[in-house]
Amino acid sequence: MKNIKISIIAFALIMATAISCNNSSNKNNAKTNNENRIATENNTVTKSFSIAPIVNNYLALKNALVADDSKKAAETGKQLLATLNGVDMSAVPSDKHKRFMEISNDAKENAEHIRVNGGNIPHQREHFEYLTKDLEDIIALFGAPEKLYLIHCPMYNDGKGADWISSSKEINNPYLGQKMSDCGTVKKELK
Repeated sequence: MKNIKISIIAFALIMATAISCNNSSNKNNAKTNNENRIATENNTVTKSFSIAPIVNNYLALKNALVADDSKKAAETGKQLLATLNGVDMSAVPSDKHKRFMEISNDAKENAEHIRVNGGNIPHQREHFEYLTKDLEDIIALFGAPEKLYLIHCPMYNDGKGADWISSSKEINNPYLGQKMSDCGTVKKELK
């Protein structure tokens, strides 16, 4: 009889421990699930993609070239390169991923040329022309993050001309700089 009472008590203790552990496990699972849900929501927020930082770096580069400031152009080329290298590619929509990679690789090469050629503003301007085409392609792919304008300089490159992108209709020519900063016409608004 004594053995039966001990067995019943032992069984009761085992059951109480099992129930307690199960409840604790359910609480931990609920906590883990909630933490995973929050992490997923946070990743969704951080995985949104915007070309605004790329555009902002480009516009700063344009302004440096308008001011004939080769050193500042090299610094902003470096910033643009860092921005392009820092893009979270998992945030880029999958249907645009491949095309963005192609454009981005070209843009990185042009930003690098601008970065390493401080003191050689004609070379920086040459790569700015190609960089403008890259940015125009990125805007065509994702849309403009703000009101932007495509402006044309007919005199650059021995009359062959070149385009640039600006946040204003006001003409400030990055190709001819201070000697002819008002040379150019607005071609179109980028959307």
